[in-house]
Amino acid sequence: MTATLQATEKRYYTPEEYLALEETAEYKSEYRDGEIVPMTGGTTNHNRIARNMLIALTLQLRGQDYEVFIGDVRLWIPKTKRFTYPDVMVIAGQPEYYDNRKDTITNAQVIIAVLSKSTKGYDRGDKFRAYQTIPSFQEYILLDQNQMFIEQYVKQANKRWSYRMYDEEDAALIFSSFQVEVPLGDIYEKVDFAEIEAEEYPEDLKEDEGESDRV
Repeated sequence: MTATLQATEKRYYTPEEYLALEETAEYKSEYRDGEIVPMTGGTTNHNRIARNMLIALTLQLRGQDYEVFIGDVRLWIPKTKRFTYPDVMVIAGQPEYYDNRKDTITNAQVIIAVLSKSTKGYDRGDKFRAYQTIPSFQEYILLDQNQMFIEQYVKQANKRWSYRMYDEEDAALIFSSFQVEVPLGDIYEKVDFAEIEAEEYPEDLKEDEGESDRV
């Protein structure tokens, strides 16, 4: 009994231990208050959507006091002791770094997430609540990769957020944090919704209909 309990006991890591492991890891992982959680792999549609958003923001914010970062840059959330890898982040002014590390920032203003079947509940729930503890955080954009559908949360006051959805091809996502509008057609350019079932449900997994959150 003791051996079984020891075998299933979780190992907890310090932020420094996590960062050291992450430098040599083959795949990225999140850090959640001592626990290291492997991240799921992205699909081609996920990559297209993130890339399209990055390009649109970079072009429209050129010459302004904003900077856009994509998935390889980590975000540190001190209040919940968490490191994450948002798909796209925008900061105002200069980056504020965690422990002088140039790969980890702390002052995201806008965070953009491309949802997958396995992560959408986490992105809308616990992760969003963690993001809300960041003083600079003002706007959260959730991009569905299974359909042309976008959700936007904008901070109005402490613990009060407005909500808007976009689901029409001729509509444009209008950011609140800066004067940027991006047509949904641009965000979803080259995204093939017919590929989604094949990408998120490989042939060897389709037989198991009971597991709906595989990527």
